[in-house]
Amino acid sequence: MILGRRRRDSTQELPTLDQARPAGEFVAGVLSHLRAVVEPGWNLLEVDAEAHRLIREAGATSCYLDYHPAFGASPFGHVICTSVNEGVLHGRPDDRVLADGDLLSLDFAVQVEGWVADSCLSVVVGTPAEADLQLIRDTETVMWAGIDQVRAGNHVGHIGHAVMVAAHDLGYTINQRFGGHGVGRTMHEAPFVPNHGTPGAGAELIPGQLLTVEPFLVPTTHELVVDERDGWTQLSADGSRGAHTEHTLQVTEDEPVILTARADDPSPRSSLP
Repeated sequence: MILGRRRRDSTQELPTLDQARPAGEFVAGVLSHLRAVVEPGWNLLEVDAEAHRLIREAGATSCYLDYHPAFGASPFGHVICTSVNEGVLHGRPDDRVLADGDLLSLDFAVQVEGWVADSCLSVVVGTPAEADLQLIRDTETVMWAGIDQVRAGNHVGHIGHAVMVAAHDLGYTINQRFGGHGVGRTMHEAPFVPNHGTPGAGAELIPGQLLTVEPFLVPTTHELVVDERDGWTQLSADGSRGAHTEHTLQVTEDEPVILTARADDPSPRSSLP
């Protein structure tokens, strides 16, 4: 899940890789499962129920159920964000039935053995339109450009700058309100990881730190408005479709460890320029 800014906490507890892996592997597995089974005719509440079943079976803890930030009208009350078509972020599950060709983003965060992982993917349900597939590919390309800047000694500004430049190179504009974030014992910790920025600006990355890189793209606008029906879902201002992707990473001195990597994803680097 995307959020607003957080201040850096110099006392933030850092996990070992072995401590961080279980949550990442679980989140990745649930998203892979949902990508495989969700099809036209599924109700969004059924998607939420399936994710909830897997959480219970694993003894994990949802990060979303009681989550109530300033930008949400009420506690979220579900365990997964299901954003459809013009719903770009923070989609709150309801009784909507998915239709053939719907563009669905699934954003999922849990705590396992005391540590949190958070990830998002976008898929087309049923028969895909090429424009939607390209939008998803572009969003993933932009995410990987940001991930390439995740290493100790860089700053969050390096990540944001890389995301911004990659998006601009592909013809997109960037919403500056939302971005990635630190994770740890809770879902949203320091630092805020913007999708725009200047190299060297913002918090410095340190070995062992967990954070997410989390871009979202809409082809024709960067403006979002809140869906007044649920007080949560962020809609594209012009009604066009959006895609959203996210991984949780652990910072190292070299390339980051992708904790939420999914076995059913194509080679992530294949989409980079």
